[in-house]
Amino acid sequence: MNTPINDSADVLVLQHLNEDGPGYLGQWLDEQGARWQVRCAEAGDVYPHSVRGYRGLAVLGGAWSANDERPTLRQAEALIQEADALGIPVIGHCLGGQLMARAFGGRVERQPQPEVGWLPMRHTGSETSRAWLGDAPDTTVYQWHQDSFVQLPADAELLACSPACAHQAFALRQHLAMQFHIEITPAKIAAWLTHPGEAYPLHVLLHPDSVQDPARMHAATALHLAGSQALAARIYGVWRSRWAVQAL
Repeated sequence: MNTPINDSADVLVLQHLNEDGPGYLGQWLDEQGARWQVRCAEAGDVYPHSVRGYRGLAVLGGAWSANDERPTLRQAEALIQEADALGIPVIGHCLGGQLMARAFGGRVERQPQPEVGWLPMRHTGSETSRAWLGDAPDTTVYQWHQDSFVQLPADAELLACSPACAHQAFALRQHLAMQFHIEITPAKIAAWLTHPGEAYPLHVLLHPDSVQDPARMHAATALHLAGSQALAARIYGVWRSRWAVQAL
C-alpha cells in the first residue's frame, strides 16, 4: 500500500526521476503487506530530514550521475548515513547503489563500456553473496548504466561482477548496493525505450556485446523476467529480514 506521507510507514523509498519508480519493489512490498512511502525528487517531493522511525530504506535509480551536484543526491547520501547509524538496512538500485558507495566512502566513475539490457552476472560464491543472491553463481539481470562504483567503501564485500563491470553489488553491514535493476518491470523497460537518451543509438552500434537494441531487449525480457523477479523476491526478503524491529 503506497500510503500517504506520514509517520506510520515501515519503508521509505527515495525516487529521483519520474520514470524510475519502484516497479517490482512496490509490487513486492504490497504483497508483503508492508506500509511504504515514496518521495520523488523530480516530482517536487521534499525528502524527510530524518529516517528515524522507518524500518527500511530503499534508494532507486535514475539517469543522473551520483557525482552530479544536486541537493537531493546529497540529501539521499545523508539519509543513507543516518540509516546506517540507526541500524536501518538500506538497499540501493543502480544510482541508489552508487549513492551508497559515495555515502560510505567509495568512489563512482564513468565506465568505458555501458551496460544496457539483460546481461550475465556472476557472484563470488562467498557466504554473503549466496545469502543475498542464491546458490547459483550465474544469473541474468537487467542493466542500464554507464557510471559504476569503481572503489568500494572500506569493509564492504564485493558480491558480484559482470564482463563489462567489475563491481555489480556489494554488502556492508546490513546493507546491499546493486548496480543492476532488480526492480525492473516490462512497463519500466517500455518507458525507458520511449526516451532512451541521445547516446543510446550510438552505444548500440559501438558496444553490441553490452548494449542491446530494442528487439533483442524485448526478446530477452520474455526469457529472463521471471528469473529476475524470483531473484528480486529473494533479495528483498533478505533485506526485510534485517529491518529494524523499531528505529529508535
